[in-house]
Amino acid sequence: MNLRLLRIAVATAGIALVGGLVSAPSVSAEPAAKTTVDRYAIGDSVMLGARTALRKRGFAVNATVSRQAYSAPAMVRKRSSTLPRNLIVHLGTNGTFPLETCRKIVENAGPQRRVFLVTVSVPRSWEKSNNRTIRACAKSFPSSRVTVVDWKGLASRNPGWFYSDRVHLKSAGARGFARLLDRAVEGR
Repeated sequence: MNLRLLRIAVATAGIALVGGLVSAPSVSAEPAAKTTVDRYAIGDSVMLGARTALRKRGFAVNATVSRQAYSAPAMVRKRSSTLPRNLIVHLGTNGTFPLETCRKIVENAGPQRRVFLVTVSVPRSWEKSNNRTIRACAKSFPSSRVTVVDWKGLASRNPGWFYSDRVHLKSAGARGFARLLDRAVEGR
């Protein structure tokens, strides 16, 4: 291409020549991610498996493999000034979830936030105890502030959503998990 045609192509593309420097508007090959305004989710590998589906529904997701419940109070306290209005917590898959730990999470979130405590579905000895803890923790606070989200109930009715370990999510399970959390936050 000769220099004259190159100049025409540059001008046609809307690129401005200013003081001998070429500046072009930035163009991104990927669409912008949905801006998360009011939903922050903390979880373990179950939530990690649903991360894409949750992000599509506007959740910021902080999930990692083997996360234990005891790590959450400090995480929440550290972010307390920047947490959005809704905090979703899905922990207890990987071990016990003490009541005091759960209460600390809610306290550290602050009184202006709504906290959604998600029950666990894990075929382990601590499942029933952790779900009792989650429900007892929620009762310790005003119902308008802390809500229990019954993942265990929904998971029990949809065994095809899980891999053979009956814990981790297939695609349909990830979508179901995300839909459940979205509906809880939306009040549906």
